[in-house]
Parts: sequence; structure tokens; C-alpha cells
Amino acid sequence: MKKYIQILRKKFKQYKIDGYVIPKNDDYFTEYSKINRLKIISNFSGSAGLAVILKNKNYLFTDGRYTIQSHVESGKNFNIFGFERLINCNLFKNLTLGIDPKLFTNSQIEDFFLKNNKIKFINNNLIDEIKKPRESVNIPFFSLNQNTVGESVNSKISKISKYLKKNKSDYIFISAPENVAWILNIRGSDGPNSPIPNSRLIISKSKKILLVSKKQKCKQLIKNRIIKLNQLLEINELRNKIIRLKGKKFIIDDKSCSIFYENLIKSKFKIIGREDPTYLLKAIKNKVEVNNMINAHILDGVALTKFIYWIKKINKNKITEVEAAKKLEGFRKMNKSFLYPSFDTIAGSGKNGAIVHYRAKKENCRIINKKDIFLCDSGGQYKYGTTDVTRTICFSNQKKNIKNIFTKVLKGHIAVATTNINKDNIGKKIDKRARKFLKQSNLDYAHGTGHGVGFFLNVHEGPQSINKINKVKIKPGMVLSNEPGYYKKNHFGIRIENLVYVDKKNGKLFFKNLTMAPIENDLINFDLLTLSEKNYLFKYHLEVYSKISKYLKQNEKKWLASLI
Repeated sequence: MKKYIQILRKKFKQYKIDGYVIPKNDDYFTEYSKINRLKIISNFSGSAGLAVILKNKNYLFTDGRYTIQSHVESGKNFNIFGFERLINCNLFKNLTLGIDPKLFTNSQIEDFFLKNNKIKFINNNLIDEIKKPRESVNIPFFSLNQNTVGESVNSKISKISKYLKKNKSDYIFISAPENVAWILNIRGSDGPNSPIPNSRLIISKSKKILLVSKKQKCKQLIKNRIIKLNQLLEINELRNKIIRLKGKKFIIDDKSCSIFYENLIKSKFKIIGREDPTYLLKAIKNKVEVNNMINAHILDGVALTKFIYWIKKINKNKITEVEAAKKLEGFRKMNKSFLYPSFDTIAGSGKNGAIVHYRAKKENCRIINKKDIFLCDSGGQYKYGTTDVTRTICFSNQKKNIKNIFTKVLKGHIAVATTNINKDNIGKKIDKRARKFLKQSNLDYAHGTGHGVGFFLNVHEGPQSINKINKVKIKPGMVLSNEPGYYKKNHFGIRIENLVYVDKKNGKLFFKNLTMAPIENDLINFDLLTLSEKNYLFKYHLEVYSKISKYLKQNEKKWLASLI
């Protein structure tokens, strides 16, 4: 890491810059990417971050999920701040900072860097010059049939076309691969944990499409008549194609259209909008998608329940966090519909549980101590559905203080699950319900309470979420996580996470649980629960038992029944 920083600094004179900015994202702005330039330069492995290397100082910015982790991984060589410090930042006053215009949007640059310093675009990425990224393998994209996704490609393109006409635009540039995946009902293998097809898409108001991707990856799509050869563009052909397109107005996506592509489009067209409607369309799952996700969560619940029973009741050996994560993946692999994890499992024992997005590594992980509590956050990509679930587990009787905190987290979790969505219909309002009981004891957590989840896509998606600022209306068909927690540095971490979807009956909106796995009874102080909360827990465990018990062995089934 130090060596790479030194090499980078030697390039400053050549490019006439005072510093260089390295974001976590790749040029597709995906959360989890096979290319991680930020880790190369900083050793920081979290999913959200940005580094600024100056001539004499290094800065790393990240969010509340990674406060502890960023100091552990990068604290020796970097000054570490939260992202909020970047707004109107004075740290780089009057300096010229170099950036790769393919890795930033205009709004990011305006928010973070244009107030007090100058930005210089450098088209060749300086980190790639130091350590060339591995060439990606061209694994072909594949298509999903309508019986799996519940809506045709033509129907989805018609919705986009309608949006273009309403906004008096000739074209839209879909720059987020997950949105291309949703519109064309395709998936790929370009993400480490998501079936992302690295591609971009141009759609005209007359419903014509151009898919921008490596042609080698699209052979099956052409063979299956998802697209025609004349609808396909290599990335280096885009500039000439843009120039030849007829019309005047374009819509782009402010979240994932880089400065590079925005400037390319601006060379011929007027940009009249910066919002891709696909995010909201994709967030509202249809009945087929919801039913597929329900089935995926039953399979996932079986695996997780088998794992919890094994680690609490069967296993007598001293195992590491890595071994526990592998054992859980082994239970998931027992089902043929499981493809791979939806993110790297977070398996944190004792003090490691306090690191919100902790990643256990073979060379430095802990042995799980029976006296500690164990936080396990994991998920799977199934045919077809994406799961994400956290359970906090204990192996011995815990102190009253820990039980009380766990119970307050549980109360917040139940408060979210039982929300009257007709009344509290935005994430900002629901988030308050989750934190209420912790705050009565002056406790809180530094992450959001819930994120949107894709259908056999990204485990994190928007625009809906449950946090302190989100104002997006919660609508029927949306899937969210419900995951309040509490973390005491150097001691323990607690989180309880289920995925829920929004259902509607008799005009009323309410959450229904997708996740079907038991919650740790041994950590609950039942004296702190109200009668309605106890009833909720009883009904939840009864539902878990009714849906997954037929897939369990007799001893597992008996143990699960004892929790009701």
C-alpha cells in the first residue's frame, strides 16, 4: 500500500496536480465490483469509501457502517473522516485534484470538490497504471423468461417510452447495469455477488433500443432473439453512434452516468433530466417476483435454521469465524437452487461483532468463544430470489445488560414489522420507530434501519430505504430489510435483520416477513416485552415452523418447535 502511494505521488508532477481522488466504485457505479482500486491504494475493503492522496497527507472518507473497520484497515496511513466532512470541505482548499471522469458523476464533484478547489480530468486511470486490473472473463449474459420475472421486455420498454414522451425527451441513457438487467430481463456474471450484466442501454421514445456492451457477452441474447445484432454496440462505438442519432434531448441518470458519458452525450444533445425511472419501477415487485422471493426465503430459512441448530446444539469443537461462515454456506449449498452468496458473509464473534461490516479472514479471525455473542449477517442468490438475513446468537447465559439491549433492538425490529404504513409511509418516519427503545437508554446505531433489495439482483437497491433522511413513499411490492442493531466497540455487536415486502389488503398497507428463521430466544429479557410484542414473536416463530419444518430433520424440528 505505501509503495503504491509513493508511486502515485511521483505522477503528480507529470499531470500537474496536487492530489488524486480514488472512489470505491468502478465505472458502472456498482456497490460490489471485481475491480477495487480503493483497496489497492488504502487497504480499505468496505463497500463505500473514497480516498484522496495528497503530496504529504492521505485521507479516507466512509460512512458510519465502517467507522471501526476503516481505522483497523487504513488508520496507520490515512486520516479518516465520515462522508459528511466532504461537503463544503476545506481540507483541499486551493488544490488541484486529479480524477478519472469515468468514475465520478457531475453531482458528486459538485457536492464534494468544486467549492474550494480545482478538478482536473485524467482519462487514463492512475491506479490502473500502477497495478493493472485483471482482464474480466467474458461470461455470456443470459435471459430470464416471463414466467420467472412476471413482465415482458416490451411492457417495460413501453413504460420507459411513456416516461420519455411525458418529459418531452427523445432518448434516455440507462447507465446502471442493474437497471439494464431489469428492463431486458437479463442477468450476467460481472459482479462478485450479484448477477450483474455490465452494460448500458439507450432507449428512444419510439421504443428503439441500443445495448452497449461487449458483443462477446451477448451471443446468447442474439441467439435467443432478446436483441438483434444491429441493436448492439461495443463501448468504443458509442461516440460515433451518439453523433448519428436524430433528435435533440436526452435524459441521463445522475447516480450512475459518469462525467465522461455525460460529456459525450452533451456534445450533440441537450440533457433535460437526470433521473432514471427504472429505479422506482424495479423497486415495485410484481406478484410473480414476490412469490419467487417467498420461495427463495423458505429455502434460505431452512439453511439458516439448520446452521443455528448446529452451531448452538451440535457443534462441540472450537471453530473460527471463517469456519462458521463456510459451514453456513455448506447448508445453503445443499439446495440446488442456491447459486452463490449475495455478499461476503459477516461473521463476527465478540468484539468483531461491533464492526458493522466485518469480514473474517483466515489469517486473522477469532475462534468463537462460547461466552461471547456471535453476529452473523449473510445472504444468498437463488433461482430466483435474493436473500439477506442477520441473526445474533449466544451459546451461554449472557449478562442482563446485553439481554436488555438485545431486547430493545428486538422491540425496534417488531415496531418496524408492525408499522401502519398508511400512516408512516416513508422511511424517515419508520426509522424513528426502530430507534425509539434504544434511544430511551441513550443508545443508537450509525447505519440505516433498512435498504431495498433486488429480485435476483443487487442485495442493496433504492430508491426506498429506512433511514433518517429517506422520503420515498413505501409502496405495495417493495422489498426492504428491517435491521436495527447496537454495537459496543471492542465488546459486542447486535443486529436482527429480516427482509419484508409491502402487501395490501382492504386498502391497508402492511409489511409481511420474507425471512423465515428463528430469532434468538436466549438473548431476550421477556419482562421488557409487551403482550403484543410477545404475540408477534409467537406468531412469527409459528409461521417459521409451519413453512420450513417439513424440510428439517426430527431433532431440528423439535428444537424449532420449542421456540414457539
